[in-house]
Amino acid sequence: MNKIKQLVGGSLLALGMLAQSAHAADKPAPIHFGDITWESGSLITEVLRTIVEKGYGYPTDTLPGSTVSLEAALAKNDIQVIGEEWAGRSPAWVKAEAEGKVFGLGDIVKGASEGWWVPEFVIKGDPAKGIKPLAPDLKSVADLPKYKDVFKDAESPDKGRFLNSPSGWTSEIVNTQKLKAYGLNDSYVNFRTGSGAALDAEISSSIRRGKPVLFYYWAPTPLLGRFKLIKLEEPPFDAEAWKTLADASNPNPRGTRSLTPKLAIGVSEPFHKQYPELVTFFQKVDFPIDLLNTTLADMSEKREEPKAVAQAFLKNHPEIWKQWLPGDVADKVSKAL
Repeated sequence: MNKIKQLVGGSLLALGMLAQSAHAADKPAPIHFGDITWESGSLITEVLRTIVEKGYGYPTDTLPGSTVSLEAALAKNDIQVIGEEWAGRSPAWVKAEAEGKVFGLGDIVKGASEGWWVPEFVIKGDPAKGIKPLAPDLKSVADLPKYKDVFKDAESPDKGRFLNSPSGWTSEIVNTQKLKAYGLNDSYVNFRTGSGAALDAEISSSIRRGKPVLFYYWAPTPLLGRFKLIKLEEPPFDAEAWKTLADASNPNPRGTRSLTPKLAIGVSEPFHKQYPELVTFFQKVDFPIDLLNTTLADMSEKREEPKAVAQAFLKNHPEIWKQWLPGDVADKVSKAL
């Protein structure tokens, strides 16, 4: 009797394991999104993930990495989606796109920008706060050598400090090459913060204390909506000069303002084939930049998680995202919220 029970029990266990295995086989693999570390990228990623999961029924997850490593992973299909890709900027992206390994879908934030900035009070002063103009003639990057003492680096007081992007970002490579191209390496320290959040914190702290600060930044971001800033002039855009800035190994970079940003959703070639309905959705995504900047500023001030802010954005602004989706998919998302 005990042997019969053991046989029956073993058979039931085996059947259960087979059923679980079959269920696991039926369950689709998650779509891997790049875990972007800057605010707009994090928020956009969570908005996209919510719609993909609730509207289309596909599971998703995120995998961390720097801009450079995520682009490489996308080309290999180790991840399938980068929610905010500054398309056409890095040599790795350009090469992978030319080979048909990656695609940049849509024009998701029109009016995006980037450059080198200073607080308005550095140039114009702020009488209400008792701040006099510190660099009244500062207009362009060419003026920076004579104002190095205004932006004095605490650890190298004979030089100014330029706040660059974190290492691993494409923009960090470009800015490092720009410092060389503009002849600023002898007068400015190329200071790299550890993360996008650390860069934001250092800039915000300096401005709130009325201290001068020179930094790289971009929009959409909460920072540009929060403070009065002035963007420094750079030489007109030159495509050939831009190539020398995007190439970290080029020994003779030439100065030019940055390539006009085009923000897209980056997807891998296998994803592009496998999910045509998501490709159609991604091509229609369009976040109004003013609303996005305001949302990001609130997220930053209140220290809210991007996932929670994405949920609130979808609840509060259906007039925006429903335009991206078929009616039945939009209804599913609405019900899930």
